[in-house]
Amino acid sequence: MSETRQESEVVYGTEDILTSLCNSVTRVLSVATQSRLHYSGMVQRITKTSLKPDIGCFVLFDGGFSGLVVLNFSAAAAMEIYESYMLTMGMPKSALSHSHTSDEVSNIMGELMNQIVGDFTGKVRRELQTNITQNQPKMLVLNKQVVLSVDAQLDQPEVRRVTFYTDKSNIFYLELAIDRTEFIRLGNFAAEEEVNPDDVIAQAQAQTQTPATATPPKAEQDDHEALLKSLGM
Repeated sequence: MSETRQESEVVYGTEDILTSLCNSVTRVLSVATQSRLHYSGMVQRITKTSLKPDIGCFVLFDGGFSGLVVLNFSAAAAMEIYESYMLTMGMPKSALSHSHTSDEVSNIMGELMNQIVGDFTGKVRRELQTNITQNQPKMLVLNKQVVLSVDAQLDQPEVRRVTFYTDKSNIFYLELAIDRTEFIRLGNFAAEEEVNPDDVIAQAQAQTQTPATATPPKAEQDDHEALLKSLGM
């Protein structure tokens, strides 16, 4: 019986969590910039996470499991993502910043990273039936000679690095550090379907809107006429 149970167990480990995170990166940035991004099919085992030039961003998360996400952008990659996002939002190109060191570029990259980790934590809640919370992303514009190590204070850290490519073949890197963990399925369950906020809003609006030309039911019409007669009208 134990052998049957072991065969039915589904184990979800570090590489699966990393894949889910990578998919969140490509999904959010592809939608935000209306362009194609992809990541390498090879992943690196590394010993520590670092913030590297030209723009480094990191987010800590805690809860069902703890970890750290780092994104390191080259200036070219950051500017391509920033410009594509702003143009998609309807900003004229003449109004855009021309330097990766500007506060506006840092703010936009931080906002996008917040959306990425938010998408990832949502999938963790639906697919792994646990919860993790995140802090606000921290952004640093770094000099080319500066590399800062980020200590996530994990008990049994597993650290990975993945290479990403933008639509124009500019490169940025994702680094993930998490405690060694495995999720084992104890029983059959269906992962919750993702809720599209736009669909929820549209459905709510459809339920609350009453057509101006709608005809009241006959019973309501009779009651209305009876009330008017009783009032002598």
